[in-house]
Amino acid sequence: MVKKDVWKGIDEDAISSVSMDDFLQKATSRERRTLKRAMANKNKKLKKFIDEVRETQKQNPKKQIRTHLRYAVILPEWVGLTFGVHNGKEFKRVEITVKKVGKRLGDFAHTTGRVAHSGPGVGATRGSKFVPLK
Repeated sequence: MVKKDVWKGIDEDAISSVSMDDFLQKATSRERRTLKRAMANKNKKLKKFIDEVRETQKQNPKKQIRTHLRYAVILPEWVGLTFGVHNGKEFKRVEITVKKVGKRLGDFAHTTGRVAHSGPGVGATRGSKFVPLK
């Protein structure tokens, strides 16, 4: 038995056909407010980006869509698309799945990396510069 991914009661087969009104009812208030502002042309950058994604999806769904809009809310119709989200240095590849719907693109392209410091030793500090070697 294969387990399917589900987003708020909607399985992965039916999620791409969810209307915007149904999506807004199930989305959190923060995402709902962001999308309502975009649709009312108060956030023109997000509105333009959503329209560009729809156009690219029709022409070539395999093409990676590069963007700096980290605050863009992931819509159900984007499931299966690939985005290149800028993290300040490079474009991180983000593949949209059912579990990512309703979140922000920036949640999946971290801006800070892991720092691995080396161990202490000779030359680690200014004071250890003159420690005699055995």
